[in-house]
Order: sequence, then C-alpha cells, then structure tokens
Amino acid sequence: MRSPAPRGRWRSRPGGGSRRVDPGRTGGSGLPDPEPGTRAYSRGVVAPAHPEIAVPRPAFLFDLDGTLVDSVYQHVIAWQEALEDCGVPLSVWRIHRRIGMSGGLFLDALQRETGRRLDPATLERLSTLHAEHYLRRAGGVVPLPGARELVQLLHAEGMPFAVATSGSAVTADSALALLDLPPRTVVVTRDLVERAKPDPHLFLAAATLLGVDPRDSFVVGDSVWDLLAAQRAGALGVGLLSGGYGRAELQAAGAYRVYADPAEMLDRLEEVGVRPAR
Repeated sequence: MRSPAPRGRWRSRPGGGSRRVDPGRTGGSGLPDPEPGTRAYSRGVVAPAHPEIAVPRPAFLFDLDGTLVDSVYQHVIAWQEALEDCGVPLSVWRIHRRIGMSGGLFLDALQRETGRRLDPATLERLSTLHAEHYLRRAGGVVPLPGARELVQLLHAEGMPFAVATSGSAVTADSALALLDLPPRTVVVTRDLVERAKPDPHLFLAAATLLGVDPRDSFVVGDSVWDLLAAQRAGALGVGLLSGGYGRAELQAAGAYRVYADPAEMLDRLEEVGVRPAR
C-alpha cells in the first residue's frame, strides 16, 4: 500500500529536483516566506527590503544676471546706449528679449531685426561700448533677494554649485563680488568657452570643472536661453521670474520648476532634492 504523500506541495527547482513548500510558511500565498532582510512581492519576486542605491547629490549651475544679481535692465540700457552711439536705434523691449544669449548671437539677431548689416569694426565697437556703459551703471546692481543666502546654504550643505554666465569677465566681476561667494567657487564666463547660450558649452564646462555629470545637475536661470542650453546639456532647468520672462515662457523652454527669485527657491529647496537638515 502506497504511503500518503507528505503535506504540502512540491516545486521544481532550477536545474532539476524539487522542494516541498510548507503551507504554514507561505502566508496563504503558496509562496515561501522571504528570507530575513528581503521583501516578497506577487509572482514570487523577492527583493532586498532596503536595496543599496547610490544617488548622487544634485549640483547647481547658476546663471548670473537676472538670476543671482538684479542687473538685467542695466544691461538692456547699456546695449541701447551702445547702439545709439553707433547710429542704430532699437527699442528697449527688443533688446530685453535677447538678454542672456551670447553677444555674438545678440548682434546677429540685431542685424536681422533692423535690416542693417554692420561691419566687423562696428560690431567690435558695440561690444566695447556695451561694457563701458554697463560698468558706469554697475554701482546700482544689487544681489537678488535670497541669492547670498542660497549659495551660502548650498556651500554649508556641501552641495556642488557653479556660476556660468554669457557675460564677459569684465562685466561679470563686479556682480560676482556682490555675492560673497566661497573661495574657489567655479565661475565660467563667455571668455572661457567657444560658444555661449543657447548652446550648452557654459553649463557643460561648469559641470566638468565641478567634476559632476550634467545629468545630475539643475541649471538655474531667468531666460529662455538658459533653459534651452540646460536641455541641450542634459540638465533639468529651474526658471526664475526675476529677469523679466514670464512663467509660461520659461515652462515652454523646459523649466521643471519656476520661482519668483532665489528667495522663493531657497524656501522650497526640497522640490529640487535638497533635504533640510534634521
């Protein structure tokens, strides 16, 4: 007479053989209980309860004018005065729409919009005059609300950050001095790269100097040119309204989040992955 089969069910094992599953250890699911330190899911999938995942801390790549310092309109007026000096009248609003892109592209757009072709000597003179007119107004430039506090907090938390601006070192130096940046802060100006925004070179150079992957970075800027460059660099874009562009414009250019100014961004840093100290 055949002896009764043992209680439980038999499961085949990979490579042959079988094992018995005790219903008392399956929780009614027909699957064996998970080993200590693991968690069982449906269909027999077993995963570590707390898998070790290496997540890099985000880096922040900041524009300068209109993002950290309130200088957009000084640049606009400086360009208008430089153009008038060269006999090229242009409305302020048209100039503002181009602030943030590289000077070369700005001058290309200028010629297209005015229908005038300017010789190389005039183009060079325009750039020089713009710098001169801007520096005369630089005394009125101030940090935007929360800008100093934002970079100080990132530094205190050990979060990598850099400044990448389409401006030259000549016009950027006085603005940078307002921010009380920590020593050895990475700064990339137009003079240091082949092309400026909306090309990604400035942000790619800043990420390289920080030793971070741009895909693990946030680009923070106030213009559509910043955000287009962020997309091309593979970074997430954060838009600020402090440069004069609208929320819808910044979002259409790829902004993941839009804040009024650095102060609001500082107040909501958890939205970009910076956890407050507990």
